[in-house]
Amino acid sequence: MSFGNINIPNNGLTGEMIMSLVVMAIMLILCIVIAIASRKTDPFRKPKGIMFLAEFYVDFIDNMVVNNMGPQFKKIAPYFGFLCMYIFLCFIIGMLGFPAPLTYYLIPFILALISFLAIHITSMIYTKFKYFKRFIEPLPFFLPINMLSMWSPLLSLSFRLFGNALSGWILMGLLYDALMGLSNMIFKLPFFIAPVVAPILHAYFDVFSGFIQTTVFVFLTMLFVSNEVPEGYIYKQQTVKNLA
Repeated sequence: MSFGNINIPNNGLTGEMIMSLVVMAIMLILCIVIAIASRKTDPFRKPKGIMFLAEFYVDFIDNMVVNNMGPQFKKIAPYFGFLCMYIFLCFIIGMLGFPAPLTYYLIPFILALISFLAIHITSMIYTKFKYFKRFIEPLPFFLPINMLSMWSPLLSLSFRLFGNALSGWILMGLLYDALMGLSNMIFKLPFFIAPVVAPILHAYFDVFSGFIQTTVFVFLTMLFVSNEVPEGYIYKQQTVKNLA
């Protein structure tokens, strides 16, 4: 996490935005490495090393999407694969002392906005013109209330992710200051206690909390999007799949 010790030069971009681009660059490089490795891998032999991890991750994401959303959503499984890796890495990169991307509200907002658009685009695709009926149910004079409530997924997803990331960043900053003061008071040396205690705290606020928040954001997105599909359509697809 950043406590003001690392200054990153920028051209109108905040440190959090720059680190967000760094995270995406890391993911891009990883994808390129896997793509090159896949060309050299024999498809008839058991994968090893990075290819084993890549295939395991892809299968895990595909199964998670199919089991929680239905087989019709398997085409967007790569997006959820990106989402899981990106959010988790944004939490982890704070452990290196860099600005944590998710503590800048614009970044969680954009992630939530994509989920918000996915919700309404899915509803339009599967319900057609009945999509607009939702705004006047159960009676037409509920239109203002329904227009306001439609923004609740956007706000809840973005503020939940932003709030948890920011609270962890603030607590770690306070704890580092407290540990540094305690080290100066007892040992007359700064950061004498922090290297002993900080890894345990980072394990919770960055690793464990990052895993939990990634899981919550991804599963809520899956839930909100899949709920826009009529139940009859889901049942029909499952029936066809079972018969096949």
